[in-house]
Amino acid sequence: MTMLLPSPQSPLQLAVIIPVLNESANIAPLLARLEAALAGIVWEALIVDDDSPDGTGDVTRRLARADPRVRIVQRIGRRGLSSAVIEGMMASAAPLLAVIDGDMQHDEAVLPQMLAALVDDGHDLAVGTRYSDGGSTGDWDASREKMSRFATALSRRLLKAEMSDPMSGFFMVRREAMMAALPNLSSIGFKILMDLVASSPTRLKIAEIPYTFRNRIHGESKFDARVAQEFAILLLEKTFGRFLPVRFLMFAMVGSLGLLVHLAILGGGISAGLAFKLAQTLAVIVAMTGNFFLNNVLTFRDMRLRGGRLWRGLLSFYAVGAIGAVGNVGVGNLVFKMQHVWWLAGLAGVAVGVVWNYAASSLFTWRVRK
Repeated sequence: MTMLLPSPQSPLQLAVIIPVLNESANIAPLLARLEAALAGIVWEALIVDDDSPDGTGDVTRRLARADPRVRIVQRIGRRGLSSAVIEGMMASAAPLLAVIDGDMQHDEAVLPQMLAALVDDGHDLAVGTRYSDGGSTGDWDASREKMSRFATALSRRLLKAEMSDPMSGFFMVRREAMMAALPNLSSIGFKILMDLVASSPTRLKIAEIPYTFRNRIHGESKFDARVAQEFAILLLEKTFGRFLPVRFLMFAMVGSLGLLVHLAILGGGISAGLAFKLAQTLAVIVAMTGNFFLNNVLTFRDMRLRGGRLWRGLLSFYAVGAIGAVGNVGVGNLVFKMQHVWWLAGLAGVAVGVVWNYAASSLFTWRVRK
């Protein structure tokens, strides 16, 4: 079979990173729009697909066979917009990296303006903004508008640069600026721009390009409670991550809620006439079960267990918790014998139990699938 080799061309200038989940109907029209918007620019598109069940990966591969500028990175067993963007950026050799959603709600026509801001004007980062003069959120309802502006106000407090729209998912960055921030990136949630700016070791020179946010034509919106949850997690990471991993903090917070549940069940059981041993056993089971399901949707949301793996994970979590309880009691008893301070002994036991439970459940219950 004769292989067709690509003809010589100018050096690659721009990679457009497109993180997607269930966007099979949008890939072809988005690429057509990029073709029109980027005329005269040497570009490539990297579609990073989180193993969409709607066949987005197959659609992209079919298009890529006809156009060598189109590439796919299909991720199995992991999800998340920020981590998808980072993987797409690292899979390209382009000196300039643009990020655009796969739902065609961002205006690709302003990409040349972003490129000019970086190449001609010397900026490190060009951000598509909905909140400066000339920009708009389009047909958003009042509640979504208020939520977005509130999140924007919070995020601006964390940043080393002033931006009108730090929650934007539409931007272009120089590779050297991205690589400098890379060691500090959290890869959490949906707001990679905020993570990038907050993680940069130096103050970035930023240009803002206004655009109007468009309505989705195909598919379903990804804007839901999970976006708000992951935004809150990113805020925690950038505020406390230098001291403790945010996942550990969340695990400990869930454990604190579990302690309250435990005490409530124990007290209620005793008030109802149950023997202490039975009430304690019931409290332990209920608290551990609640902790497991909360950790599954919050702490380990990117490795969430489903189906049969969910129930096997629950049994594993019970086993981990039982061993942690033994360590808790053992260390607490040892400290009490040495110091004779009951609350210090109790805290020492709890600390050992939390660290063990977190480490062991990360290794055995929510381990990354190979």
